[in-house]
Amino acid sequence: MAAARATLPLPRLPVHPSPRSHLKPFPSLSARRSSAAAGVAASLRLGDVIEAQQFDRGALTEIFEVAREMDALERGTTCRGAGRSRVLEGYLMATLFYEPSTRTRLSFEAAMRRLGGEVLTTENAREFSSAAKGETLEDTIRTVEGYSDIIVLRHFESGAARRAAATADIPVINAGDGPGQHPTQALLDVYTIEREIGTLDGIKLGLVGDLANGRTVRSLAYLIAKYQNIKIYFVSPDVVKMKRIDLYEAARGKYIVDKKVLDVLPKHAVIMHPLPRLDEITVDVDSDPRAAYFRQAKNGLYIRMALLKLLLVGR
Repeated sequence: MAAARATLPLPRLPVHPSPRSHLKPFPSLSARRSSAAAGVAASLRLGDVIEAQQFDRGALTEIFEVAREMDALERGTTCRGAGRSRVLEGYLMATLFYEPSTRTRLSFEAAMRRLGGEVLTTENAREFSSAAKGETLEDTIRTVEGYSDIIVLRHFESGAARRAAATADIPVINAGDGPGQHPTQALLDVYTIEREIGTLDGIKLGLVGDLANGRTVRSLAYLIAKYQNIKIYFVSPDVVKMKRIDLYEAARGKYIVDKKVLDVLPKHAVIMHPLPRLDEITVDVDSDPRAAYFRQAKNGLYIRMALLKLLLVGR
C-alpha cells in the first residue's frame, strides 16, 4: 500500500482564526506526497488521516504529546469546573458514517465540542442520505465540504477515505473504510499501550480474532512496527488485543479471555479490545486491573481531540 499521505510541514495558524478566511486550501494529492518526504515539522500539522503508514515515530510522538495535553485539559475542566477550550471555536466538523458506530462517532463529536467546535452529523449515511438515491461518494464529499471545515468518514468500502481525501480541499479523517484501515483506532491503541506499559519498544503483542478482515489490527500492526524489537504473536504474554470475530461465527467460543486466562497471564500484561465485544472477553474480567479496554475507549477522546487540533490549527 502507498505510504505517503503523511505529515505536512505547514505553518502554524493562529489559535483563534476565522476558519474559512484563514484556513489555507490543502495541497493536491501529488503535492502532499512530495511534501511528505520532508518529514515532520517542528510544529506538526497534518493534511489528512487516511492510513497508519503515513505516520513516522516523530509524528506519533507529537500526536501523543498533544493527546496528553488534551487529557490534562479534560481532567482540569472536569475537576475544577473550568470553561471549555475554545481553540476550535468557529470550526465545523462533518461526520459521515455509512456504517454503524458508537465509540468512534461519539468520541469524534465529543472531541470537537470539547475544543469549542461544532458538529454536523449523519449516523447512517448509507441509508439516510442521497447515497440511497445513487449519489457518488465524490459528489457527497464535494457538497459536504462546502458546509464544513473537516470531514470524518466511515465507509463500507476499502479505499473510500483515500477517494474522499483526493476529492476534498479540506482535511479528511478515515474513521474506518470497510476491511481497509482504521488509523485513529490504531493511534489510540498505541497510545494506550504506552500509557499502560510505559514503553513501546521491545513489547510483545498478541492479536486474536478475524485478522484477515480486521481493519483495526491491520492499522495497529503498521503503527506498532514503527518501534524497535516488536514481536507480534497470535497469543502473547504481555499485551493481548482481542478483535471481535463477528464475521466468522464458526470461530465463536474458541478465543475467549476469561478468569482461567487471567490466571496464567503475567501481572504486567494488558488486555485491550476495540469494542464492542461479543463473547471474546467475559464480563468477570472487567474488574481485573489488566483489563484496559474501557480506558482504551476513553483514550480515543484524547487522541481525536489531538488530531482535530493538529489538523485545523496546528500545534
